[in-house]
Amino acid sequence: MFDKILIANRGEIACRVMQTARAMGVRTVAVYSDADAGALHVRQADEAVRLGPAPVAESYLRADLIVQAALDTGAQAIHPGYGFLSENPEFVEAVEAAGLVFIGPSAKAIRAMGLKDAAKALMHEAGVPVVPGYHGDNQDPDFLAKQADQIGYPVLIKAVAGGGGKGMRLVEAPSNFPENLASAQAEARTAFGNADVLIEKYITSPRHIEVQVFGDGTEAVHLFERDCSLQRRHQKVIEEAPAPGMTDAVRQAMGQAAVTAAKAIGYAGAGTIEFIVDGSDGLRTDGFWFMEMNTRLQVEHPVTEAITGVDLVAWQLRVAAGEPLPARQADMSIRGHAFEARLYAEDVPAGFLPATGVIDHLAFPETARIDSGVESGSEISPWYDPMIAKVTVHGPDRSTALRALSSALDATQVAGTVTNLGFLRKLSRDAGFVAGDVDTGLIAREEVTLCAADAPTPRDIAVAAVVAADIADGPLTGFSLWAPLTRDIALGFESAPHVARLTVHDAGRVDVAVDDQVISLTHRGADWGMPAARHGARVTVFGARTLTFDMIDPLDRGGAMAGGDTVLAPMPGLVRDVAVQAGQAVNEGDRIAVLEAMKMEHVLRAPRDGIVASVAVAAGDQVTAGALMVALEEEDP
Repeated sequence: MFDKILIANRGEIACRVMQTARAMGVRTVAVYSDADAGALHVRQADEAVRLGPAPVAESYLRADLIVQAALDTGAQAIHPGYGFLSENPEFVEAVEAAGLVFIGPSAKAIRAMGLKDAAKALMHEAGVPVVPGYHGDNQDPDFLAKQADQIGYPVLIKAVAGGGGKGMRLVEAPSNFPENLASAQAEARTAFGNADVLIEKYITSPRHIEVQVFGDGTEAVHLFERDCSLQRRHQKVIEEAPAPGMTDAVRQAMGQAAVTAAKAIGYAGAGTIEFIVDGSDGLRTDGFWFMEMNTRLQVEHPVTEAITGVDLVAWQLRVAAGEPLPARQADMSIRGHAFEARLYAEDVPAGFLPATGVIDHLAFPETARIDSGVESGSEISPWYDPMIAKVTVHGPDRSTALRALSSALDATQVAGTVTNLGFLRKLSRDAGFVAGDVDTGLIAREEVTLCAADAPTPRDIAVAAVVAADIADGPLTGFSLWAPLTRDIALGFESAPHVARLTVHDAGRVDVAVDDQVISLTHRGADWGMPAARHGARVTVFGARTLTFDMIDPLDRGGAMAGGDTVLAPMPGLVRDVAVQAGQAVNEGDRIAVLEAMKMEHVLRAPRDGIVASVAVAAGDQVTAGALMVALEEEDP
């Protein structure tokens, strides 16, 4: 076994690998960018080495600096985590050329599965079923459009390199193909340095089921399946294992196909075979097809660990150190059911825009497994993925585990940045999901309900007002004698004002008048009936919903709200394209500009019909959140 390893990653996966390494007596080396100098993974490692500035091209993608850091610190092996260089065969070769061990598959295996078109051809030869489509080299737009016509709509455009939903577009009609093709290619070029795409038939009632495999270069086993069908724009939201509705026959067929795929490339380490499954009439042995292989540990690996009792990172270290597979297929069994929810800093009502900011408060229930690389006081920066944590629960059966997930999400507390927590809570209670009726279109069908912004109740406002009044340390704090006296607290919730009138009584009881209702609150030693926290001029109320209120200074008149005459940058990012110029007429919804942020492209559109008055940015500009990009001429009154 190794004495010391370097982890070529950041955030929660770096912390996760360190946890197992520490338990095995293996010392760890972290690497970091300037933006991560104070990050949790840096502090948890035994040693840490600075790579460079915040941009990934100058830090986490610098293979030469990472290899040198390993040599300088005496690390014997490098664990890549996922993302960044984890599936880069040139990085594997550089690691091995330096006399180090890469904790993962060979460069040859990564290359075999690195391009989706070549991988599908290889799997077809190995006898693994593949989805009908075009996987060739011809990237001429007209040719690809003809291929899409022959395959039949709807079709899926997918980048041949990479994953995570980047460079992927669903096209339902020929008229939409050119724009989606150009967008997918541009995003693929930015994310992977390769603009090539393939075209596949889109399964109309698809489920995304993947199989965890593990090999030692000769033999391979599978650790059963995960259902990752709950997706939004091809990005996973909640994963579970095992898959609902799975039969022994389908599990055996899918598992055998996955093992065949792994053995076909002499796979060593942890990997995932992803299948697209026709869920229109139950799961069938002839109703699943190979999509791609992820030649690394997956984000959702905790659910597999929960149902098998296997530490996949420990297996990775053992096999990389030259040990044989720790178990045979006959040794593997499923115990219970598990769910994982991905908690992100993102503005759901605004279209799931990634968010930034400092996490003022972060707390999780002890009943769930939490994989996180941040803590209270951490900053969610615009440079990297905005994941806050993965919340994983396990139970003896699906219904019990799902109730545990819902409860764990209710008990999760985040303040300081907007998150998708409310969305996850609603999704965990969705009737179709609860019934196990899942497919990749579920979120899209229920999006209006799932993404609706929560409105505060009078009780929410009352609790926020009492916390804002700062009287939790004593019922009379902030008040003069001559009780009972009253005090007005003004709060803002998403620009809507609310006024609460507080009347304090003895024994820690406060009456709060809100919207013609009087709510009586009693301090119970920990809170006023709901957990809440104040940070500066903001109060966040936790529970089944997370609601953030701004404390309003009665002497502050504020400023005018922006109207529909401007297009502002919704987040920090790089301007990739500007599609309009001054004097140009636009219609509501027209493409105005493309902003690249959080490794994704975001299309900004005209807020109304009008004439472009000015363009404040150009392609290549770096902008901050709220920066003016385009202004329209004012409308006549």
